[in-house]
Amino acid sequence: MNGWLWFLIVGGIAGFLAGKIMSGHGFGVLGDIVIGIFGAVMGGFLFGLLGIAAGGLLGAIVVATVGAIACLAIVRVLRSA
Repeated sequence: MNGWLWFLIVGGIAGFLAGKIMSGHGFGVLGDIVIGIFGAVMGGFLFGLLGIAAGGLLGAIVVATVGAIACLAIVRVLRSA
């Protein structure tokens, strides 16, 4: 249970940061946080494929933020199409 809570917190922080980093109209704070949680999974997968291991809380936030930015970019492209 404790691991899932941290995962949600890190994903939420990553989604918030990704929403601030990405320019243009966002999906609102709640939408960005939900996308950030999915982005955390995506970021972990992508960094794992590259063989990059991020340690600690800061590393997890960086990986999750990169994944959330990629996820937000994909959603925005699909939404505008």
